[in-house]
Amino acid sequence: MENSSAAPPTGVEAGSSNMEIDVASAPSRQQGIEFTKNPNFRPLKEHEISDGQIQFRKIPVPAHRYTLLKKARWKIDIRMNLKARRVELKTRSDTSDVSNLQKCADFAHAFMMGFDVIDAVAMLRIDELYVESFEIKDVKTLRGEHLSRAIGRLSGKGGRTKFAIENSTRTRIVIADTKIHILGSFANIKVARHSLCSLILGSPAAKVYSKLRAVAARLAERF
Repeated sequence: MENSSAAPPTGVEAGSSNMEIDVASAPSRQQGIEFTKNPNFRPLKEHEISDGQIQFRKIPVPAHRYTLLKKARWKIDIRMNLKARRVELKTRSDTSDVSNLQKCADFAHAFMMGFDVIDAVAMLRIDELYVESFEIKDVKTLRGEHLSRAIGRLSGKGGRTKFAIENSTRTRIVIADTKIHILGSFANIKVARHSLCSLILGSPAAKVYSKLRAVAARLAERF
């Protein structure tokens, strides 16, 4: 009787000792975890932004803008190729932003289209300016005197109609024969193009003026 009563405590003690040994021998899971450090990249240098390669832009010069190009004084580093009649631009080793080259190319392209230097310089200062071009035949097929009258309606007497559209929509318009170029923001170009298309289709200038007044008032409230 004494042996049977003393046996269970012995087994319990042995089991508890085994559990203590197992717990002690189990390796800690947290000891094997290694956290990676945040990457530390050095800033790129100016010549490394474009992989050290010099980028070029070439803009052809029309014949009617060649004389004005030579008279203009641009405060940017460009080169005029007299044989190919092209304006060539390229980045230098100290060019901080490669996008500046594209801005200069857009400025030169706007000047070649017929815009004044003062208007084209705005493309260098404001990022939201664009140039949109279209032809009269894209709106309506006109020939002979009908085409001449359409061009006259676009300009107006002494350029009055063109100036009214420019002032109302805050854009700049160049009418080069049958090609029309508009410089401005996206929303303003859309309004100016709609007015010009109405004139091409035969709408009288008085009707276009009345619509421009409403649009100008709407644009003034928005901005």
